[in-house]
Amino acid sequence: MKSSIGIGILLTSLAYFLFTGHDVTIKLLVETLPVWQILFMRSLTILVACFAVGRGDLVRRLVHSPIQKPMAVRSLFLLTAWLSYYTAARTLPLAELTTLYFAAPVVATVLAALVLKEEVSWPRWLAVAVGFAGVVIASNPAGLSLSLPVYLALQAACLWATGTILLRKTAMAEKSIVQMSMSNLFFLVMTGIVVLFVWKTPTPGEAVLLMATGAIGGIAQFAFFEGMRRAPVSVLAPFEYTSLVWAFALGYLVWGDVPKVGVIVGAVLIVSAGLIIIVSERRRPVTA
Repeated sequence: MKSSIGIGILLTSLAYFLFTGHDVTIKLLVETLPVWQILFMRSLTILVACFAVGRGDLVRRLVHSPIQKPMAVRSLFLLTAWLSYYTAARTLPLAELTTLYFAAPVVATVLAALVLKEEVSWPRWLAVAVGFAGVVIASNPAGLSLSLPVYLALQAACLWATGTILLRKTAMAEKSIVQMSMSNLFFLVMTGIVVLFVWKTPTPGEAVLLMATGAIGGIAQFAFFEGMRRAPVSVLAPFEYTSLVWAFALGYLVWGDVPKVGVIVGAVLIVSAGLIIIVSERRRPVTA
């Protein structure tokens, strides 16, 4: 697509691919290190990189930025979302956890229509529905019943979707590097308090993984922020489902998990959801 929407789709798809790799490194680290410490070190690594690039101008922008309060609220939402997700992950099977969490694109699309007043065309609704169907088939949840972990997983999905809407509202007001710095600065403060009590000195191998988590997460954040600047939330929401495809692919490469037939069928539906968006947006005016 010869428009900013096409670039937004490419950047967002790249971001979700990198976020999946980021999740792989976190999955390896949580076996030996506290989650709070991992999030703290990730934010610290990203902040150091941002200040190395932005230097004095970035500091001035952070001090005088008009989006300090919205970004603080968004950071609080995201921190709560991640804590809810990781808490639910301790007891919920992966299939149930994945399916519940991927309610986020559906919630984001609804909020985009209600809060951002985006025009959500029927192909966008169809893409969200097809993508979610793919997640359900791939994850194959069974015996799902109401419980505290289920509630926490749904809460994480809703909070992540709300954070995405807040990001879209602030995306045009500041450069991505400023938004990244502000978000990670808030995360550093919020996680740093707890890290004082749970810190565990990492081994050389863990230190390398921590830096890799920050590097991958930083690039993913930049791509995600830039993608949100260029396309409506209702266009980008279905592409979040692609992270499930990457998750199964990386699971096979890293842990040797062989995908079942349902996973392949679900992956086809998820890819189809993205194609629905791409084809429909190509037929819309460039200004849409």
